[in-house]
Amino acid sequence: MKLIFATNNDHKVKEIRYAIGDRFELLTLKEAGIFQDIPEPHATLEDNATEKSTTIYNLTGTSCFSEDSGLETDALDGEPGVRSARYAGDGRSSDDNMDLLLDNLHGISNRRARFRTVISLIIDGNEHLFEGVCEGRIAGSRQGEGGFGYDPVFIPEGSDRSFGEMTLSEKDRYSHRAKATAKLVAFLNNLQPKPGI
Repeated sequence: MKLIFATNNDHKVKEIRYAIGDRFELLTLKEAGIFQDIPEPHATLEDNATEKSTTIYNLTGTSCFSEDSGLETDALDGEPGVRSARYAGDGRSSDDNMDLLLDNLHGISNRRARFRTVISLIIDGNEHLFEGVCEGRIAGSRQGEGGFGYDPVFIPEGSDRSFGEMTLSEKDRYSHRAKATAKLVAFLNNLQPKPGI
């Protein structure tokens, strides 16, 4: 089965390809010959994921999926949430976003947070949503230089190391994106004809 993954974020492509393996042919937007930016104007991860997958399906007629992810902190009423990539302002860097988050949490003891991913899959014009959540906490400062986004300041539940200190396979054991992708793959596997049938 050929699937377009509606992103050009190399970090997300790497994580999703690692989780999916070679069971499906996965094309990025660039590999599918699509070079337009898809807006993320909505107030929820679900609506943004749907916006992206619907746009690509309408353009190509090919089965596709998209995802939107956000970091939610309890002490900041869910911030940065759906605006995680633009928390410090449009065009700002991950370093700027992490600095603002750490500043906003300065002196606050409740560091509880979670990463959440929503995947929107469209096959034959029908949408299916899959969610993955990773509970954890925000570190007092950056730990490690790996990963991307907020990885160096997020410590998943069950670990004393941040995502920024983990290899891809270590992160995959906890990752919100990996959990959502596992649900996506299980769904797709059920659609595939079984050998000998």
